[in-house]
Amino acid sequence: MKKLLPILAATTALATPALAENLSVVGSWSSLPLHKQYEAPFWSTTLPEASGGSITVELTTHNQMSLGLGDIYPLLGQGVYDVAMTVADYAVADAPELEGLDVPLLALTADEARAMVDAARPMVSDIYRDRFNSHVLAIAPYPPQVVFCNHEIANLADLEGLKVRASGRMTAKLLEALGAEGVNVSFSEVPGALQNGVVDCAVTGAGSGYSAGWWEVSTHLLPIPLGGWDSVVTAINLDKWNSLDGDTQALITAQAATGFEDPAWASAQTALVDDIACLTGNGECPAGDARDMTLVEVSDADFDRARDILTSEVLPEWAERAGGDWAARWNDSVGKVVGVTIN
Repeated sequence: MKKLLPILAATTALATPALAENLSVVGSWSSLPLHKQYEAPFWSTTLPEASGGSITVELTTHNQMSLGLGDIYPLLGQGVYDVAMTVADYAVADAPELEGLDVPLLALTADEARAMVDAARPMVSDIYRDRFNSHVLAIAPYPPQVVFCNHEIANLADLEGLKVRASGRMTAKLLEALGAEGVNVSFSEVPGALQNGVVDCAVTGAGSGYSAGWWEVSTHLLPIPLGGWDSVVTAINLDKWNSLDGDTQALITAQAATGFEDPAWASAQTALVDDIACLTGNGECPAGDARDMTLVEVSDADFDRARDILTSEVLPEWAERAGGDWAARWNDSVGKVVGVTIN
């Protein structure tokens, strides 16, 4: 027994942080399923319990703090809080190379989207280190970003001439190439914009639109992933990360993968099917009352046209804007996974 006690003590020391740590954490949109089902339980319960109580968390969200969406990661880098998570596209004004993480139309399933994210992760880690003084802990998805319209449409071509709120810069470029007018409207302002005719259509995740009540102010749903998967990046201030001992870093890394990232990805594909059912009434809605939006079928011709514009116009334009060796890095990572090369 005397020999066993030191071994048990050493094992326990490896399993939990050596010192108590309190983390101030800023989550993504508080009203959406990703935060409610995965972020909040992970930071409030899963990680503190896994640490044996050595890690405590003060959790809020960026909308509860009324943060500007473009300010979330710069403030993280300055150490205003320890951890933050939001849509990567909100940061592309400061880091245009980050647009390569969430390219529309290249991943049609959750498995394909995660393969893209895994391939892009080394690039994303470098971007967050250099641009935002932070260390990437996780990348999780919103469901594919589809098109809500308060305007009658029957196919992709009907978006031509319409004002469409995009979910990111690359999506806006794609919409403009399709003949639509990309309009910059924040997520929270979209219902009013749709209702008042400021925009005719808007792009977001099907589940996000259902939770936010977009079905009240839109009539048609086009389930083509024009906005990609709207990847949400969770990062920790790099100075804070470097101040943690190795055991604490290892614990947070492992728990972020198994307790947050994996469950969020596991539900992503099923969530899309369920969310479309909730919005259109085509199937069972596990989230509540089904609505009656008109489901617009996506034809092969629609998809092929959008994909051709993406590869011939949108991606080369991004490569020029990002500059440096980002196109080459993308080709050697994400491009190999999806079978696309930027020329």
